[in-house]
Amino acid sequence: MAAELVEAMNMVKSFRVSDLQTLLASMGRSKSGLKQDLVGRALRLVQTEYSPELLKNVRQLYETRFPKAPGWLAARRPEGVQAVSYPSLNSSPRGATQGTDYLNGMPKLAAPPAAEVKLVALPFYHNLETLLPPTELIAQNSEKLQDSQCVFELTQSQVDQIRNSSELRPGVKSVQVVLRICYTDSNGVQEDQYPPNIAVKVNQSYCHVPGYYPSNKPGVEPRRPCRPVNITPWLHLSTATNRVTITWGNFGKRYSVAVYLVRVFTSAELFNQLKLCSVENAERCRERIQDKLRFDPDSEIATTGLRVSLICPLVKMRLGVPCRALTCAHLQCFDAVFFLQMNEKKPTWTCPVCDKPAPYELLTIDGLLSEILKETEDVEEIEYLTDGSWRPIRDEKDKDRERESSRTPEYPLVDICVPEANGHSPSHSSTSQTGKSVSGGPAVGVAGPGGASGGGAVVDLTLDDSSDEEGGGGGAGDSEDTEDSQDSPPPKRGRYDYDKDLVTAY
Repeated sequence: MAAELVEAMNMVKSFRVSDLQTLLASMGRSKSGLKQDLVGRALRLVQTEYSPELLKNVRQLYETRFPKAPGWLAARRPEGVQAVSYPSLNSSPRGATQGTDYLNGMPKLAAPPAAEVKLVALPFYHNLETLLPPTELIAQNSEKLQDSQCVFELTQSQVDQIRNSSELRPGVKSVQVVLRICYTDSNGVQEDQYPPNIAVKVNQSYCHVPGYYPSNKPGVEPRRPCRPVNITPWLHLSTATNRVTITWGNFGKRYSVAVYLVRVFTSAELFNQLKLCSVENAERCRERIQDKLRFDPDSEIATTGLRVSLICPLVKMRLGVPCRALTCAHLQCFDAVFFLQMNEKKPTWTCPVCDKPAPYELLTIDGLLSEILKETEDVEEIEYLTDGSWRPIRDEKDKDRERESSRTPEYPLVDICVPEANGHSPSHSSTSQTGKSVSGGPAVGVAGPGGASGGGAVVDLTLDDSSDEEGGGGGAGDSEDTEDSQDSPPPKRGRYDYDKDLVTAY
């Protein structure tokens, strides 16, 4: 029993975080914490509650973790696990015997097949053929920097596919041979993941591997985009043997490598597929809105409307093609064209609204919001109502502008051309054919509609009680004063004859 206990503890020490969490959860223990906490908790569990059921769980997890133990694990192989011999990384070239072929003086890499490893499907890469299935990279010695080699050949049909394919850009074909690397893990599908210090040499020439993204945040290490490596330009486009050497850092993690013949799509091609295959009609969108706004008697808060912005959260511009993932709970959309272009450059496939996964196969175009965008040009926000209808939401500036345009004057307009309309009696002012006032006060002449001064009205601006009294006795005396004033200089003090400076307003 002591030997089995030691064996189980050794198995637990080799577990990953996911294995430790599975083991602890199966025994009713907490699975939260760092790896070192999980390891200590699992070891205490094995020591204190050792049982055949617990040993069975540990062995099952260990066999899942190491389905076929290589030679360096033979000493730690649990009971019941048989030693097996493994084939080479790939089939030998024609005419060579497996296990005896040598490349550049080095034996071909002997590695366990990792057929159970599944790589995640990539929207921009469509697999045409598998040239090398996922196969684990095995360290040949204890050095930190390892070299692993593999060989494969292209058939004449595959060569013709590459040569006859269209160009994505000058010198880059749409049909390519790509190298993909991921963690060796049979649980679920695996994303591309480069090992440390990776370098890829194809037929004695180093090929380009994507570099690191610069980080603008202090204290954050740059992140490397892990994507398929295009090795087509360095291949022999014939039936000759192609040799690939992978340099990688051996720091305890296990990696698998695979080679595929793929067809590469552009963001424009994916967008065309999206328009053809994944458009949610307007009626279905209205049903979704009504479901969200349906009255819930158990809820204390009643929602009468949902606001949706017509501005894309990615580029802060008006939406062109509204899109969202089917798994998203919100109605807010982002622009499909910009979303695909950004993932073509830097694939993340994350919803910019809720930060949840938004894979390409779950994207859909909102048919109702597409119709709304066509009907509105100067609106940046709308509100969905409980019946599935909508109304535009305008900002305060637009509201102030509309209020200003619809405001009526508080005071009536005064027509100075008509004396009676201004509250003056005809006796206060009169109009002559010359546009001059008969009374002695100043006046303003307004031209008639025809532009002539003869038809305008003259308004006396100096009439008051005193002027009326002084001008009330006008007659012969006034005419005599006028004749005398022509022969004598104007008096220093007295009234100014405004009639001489009468101005006609046009």
